[in-house]
Amino acid sequence: MTLRVRVSMSVILLLIMSLTTTPASAATPGNVVSAQPTTVYLLPGQLLQVPVNAWHLLYNSTSATGALNAVSGTLLVPKSGYPLGARPIIGYAVGSHGLGDQCAPSVSMSQGREAELALVSLFLLHGFAVAVTDYEGLGTPGQHTYMAGISQGHAVLDSIRAAMRVPGAGLSTRAPVAVMGYSQGGASAGWAAQLQPSYAPELRLKGVAAGGVPADLHAVATHLDGGENFGLAAAAGVGLDAAYPELDLEADLNDRGRALLADAADDCVGDLDRLAGLRFSDLSPIDLLNQPKWLTRLGENRLGAVAPRVPMFLYHGKGDEIIPLAVGSALRSEYCRAGANVRWTALPAPDHVTGAIEGGPLAIEWLALRILGVPASGNC
Repeated sequence: MTLRVRVSMSVILLLIMSLTTTPASAATPGNVVSAQPTTVYLLPGQLLQVPVNAWHLLYNSTSATGALNAVSGTLLVPKSGYPLGARPIIGYAVGSHGLGDQCAPSVSMSQGREAELALVSLFLLHGFAVAVTDYEGLGTPGQHTYMAGISQGHAVLDSIRAAMRVPGAGLSTRAPVAVMGYSQGGASAGWAAQLQPSYAPELRLKGVAAGGVPADLHAVATHLDGGENFGLAAAAGVGLDAAYPELDLEADLNDRGRALLADAADDCVGDLDRLAGLRFSDLSPIDLLNQPKWLTRLGENRLGAVAPRVPMFLYHGKGDEIIPLAVGSALRSEYCRAGANVRWTALPAPDHVTGAIEGGPLAIEWLALRILGVPASGNC
């Protein structure tokens, strides 16, 4: 396969759907293109069904460059009633799953192999509905725009908008809303927080929890270069190239780079280990990270330039080997200087995955208090 699909299949899909299922006036961000009942399982082999009403969604969103697109996802709604008014809605942003459609969380949830359902289930036990986006190009035609934060933030916010519009879900446009994510999801949550006032001001956003946040992609890529997790940096290159066609990554690669990244373009995250130990210099004869076109787009996708208007819970493992603690603490400092209400927690976690395990329940309880209207106190 080639590194980039030159003709955007997602645009073709949108055109077909607009002609067959929805009027042109309905093709706006957050519009539900389709909502099909589905079943979600906690364990492989469909051994333990999650007791919720669930829908596989296709909804409209906005790309990193402002184009209308179609994104898939899953909506989970507890079967029991919610006694405290409009049922709250959580926009849950998953961490890195990979680049291929088979890696999408909507697929893994339907097959009982979605690890992050352990955290999602804690929200469901509170009685909250949860919208889980697949992000742009993951589960839909086209290349996944992995780590294009602006696109990811849009996808999260529009998954919440779409959840409110699903027939039979019983969700209100006046529902209190919160967002959570870790790693790729932490960046997505951060972008949702920054974009919400201008992109989705009607949402009653009460708080955002973001953990292990790769806020500065240039710094993270430099850290991963030559390390065992280099595959994540390479995948981010593929994702950003898909989001911004002028980057034209394929043209700047050597033969080895073209072959390796073309092969990785439909991998799930575990398969990226075969790129361990490589450097960007092994894939290209030029200094990719410091090319002006890359610096521009990496800069646009760097979190911290805009202070969120809602309380933020930021958490990061002290021993994070993938996203250095300094990257997360720098985001905290920038938000604090800009006047944001930030609660920061540096966890004892010795690695990236443990940071999600240690911080997830803390983030969920913090968000539950924001949903209930308890004021947030920061520690800037």
